[in-house]
Amino acid sequence: MRHQLPVQLAPLKLEDRPVPWPGAGELLLRVRACGVCRTDLHVAEGDLPLHRPNVVPGHEVVGVVAAVGEGVTGFTEGDLVGVAWLQDTCGFCRYCRSEQENLCPLSVYTGWDTDGGYADYTLARAAYTYHLPTGYPDEELAPLLCAGIIGYRALWLANLPAEGRLGIYGFGASAHLCAQLARALGARVHVLTRSTAAQQLARELGAVSAGTAQDGPPEPLDAAILFAPAGELVPPALEALDRGGTLVLAGIHLSQIPELDYQHHLYFERGIRSVTANTRADAQQFLQIAAEHRLRVVTTLYPLDAADRALLDLADGRVRGAAVLLPDPPRQRRR
Repeated sequence: MRHQLPVQLAPLKLEDRPVPWPGAGELLLRVRACGVCRTDLHVAEGDLPLHRPNVVPGHEVVGVVAAVGEGVTGFTEGDLVGVAWLQDTCGFCRYCRSEQENLCPLSVYTGWDTDGGYADYTLARAAYTYHLPTGYPDEELAPLLCAGIIGYRALWLANLPAEGRLGIYGFGASAHLCAQLARALGARVHVLTRSTAAQQLARELGAVSAGTAQDGPPEPLDAAILFAPAGELVPPALEALDRGGTLVLAGIHLSQIPELDYQHHLYFERGIRSVTANTRADAQQFLQIAAEHRLRVVTTLYPLDAADRALLDLADGRVRGAAVLLPDPPRQRRR
């Protein structure tokens, strides 16, 4: 994979590589579907520092266990499983010991430090691999593994009161799942996005209002989540908060934030939180919710060899819901 190129110049290249074999503690997965996350775009274009040359992107991986490495328990060949962004941690630092493993200084990430799911086969650490809920097709399971989990964590960090007023800035893969979680909690959801198609989807999913960030929400917000990687939206999002409200920045990359005015943006105990990856507990809790409450997962599907086009569509705002790669043509897909 070539790095630090605009996505319009096709930063990915299709290669034939040998099928890897799982080592101790690993699983070999035959990939069934892989979500296309905006983080993949940041890796491809060099917004994130290079961790591994020619890395295979993709960290919303749905696959069937094809082989089990030495010492692995709890998984057998043929199991349908999922892999998320967090791939490994040290297990010994103060963060790992205090249920904050996503802050581990030695953390390892799928599709950034290790090869991910834009492939027919991939390896995964068994301890960071998840059994998946039933009742969803593969292509709908894939976005749950980052978009869903990160939206869940962002909503938890937002400290939204019962039946509170939530603003969601940007309305892509993660946001459209987070909005459903918030609605299930009785929240009044206001969506702020420039895309008229996304505004329409937001209304279909129960948003009280859907407009642009420039227009602002029709009422003060108890909390807001910024999913768009646009730092210029931070000031208006803070302005829209009521006293004591929290703004959560839910992306791994954000463009420059304009200068903030303390009295105008932060006074009255408004706060800002960032989201740094997921923990395994986040993933397990969210997937349990998804098992108990059927979420509507909106997807735009692409064949594996159209990964560049999926990234370009994502960059240009042409994806409805979540973009998902399918390594096999639909007629060939069997479990």
